Amino acid sequence: MKRVLACLTAAALCAPPAWAEYLTPLRTIRAKEIVNAEDLALKKGEILGALTDPSEVIGMEARVALYAGRPMRPGDIGPPAIIERNDLVTLVFRQGGLTIAAEGRSLGRGAAGEAVRVMNLSSRTTVTGRINGDGSVEVN
Repeated sequence: MKRVLACLTAAALCAPPAWAEYLTPLRTIRAKEIVNAEDLALKKGEILGALTDPSEVIGMEARVALYAGRPMRPGDIGPPAIIERNDLVTLVFRQGGLTIAAEGRSLGRGAAGEAVRVMNLSSRTTVTGRINGDGSVEVN
């Protein structure tokens, strides 16, 4: 019995790697471009950390240049930016029942939920806040 278990264990260790599919772009996708379904292909192979599900990628924005045939990794894509550098945004400060809104200029770009630096146009001070889904920036 011990000999059979030893053989089975050795066979499992020597088994060939399991092949899986991973996503690659069909063309070069520049940074800040939105990834579409027709831009993607599935390749067979074993790449650790590569994206495998097209639904996770379609509609997302390339954070870096994605080259045709190379595997895509989670850090290569992200949600589309809703604020661009130099956009006019509304700064919102909330505490308890008090809400203060001011006009600001974005010093960076980002998607909902990301942090961005904004210059308050009234005081010319720079603050950091979190981007809301409506394009306003919540500051603390």
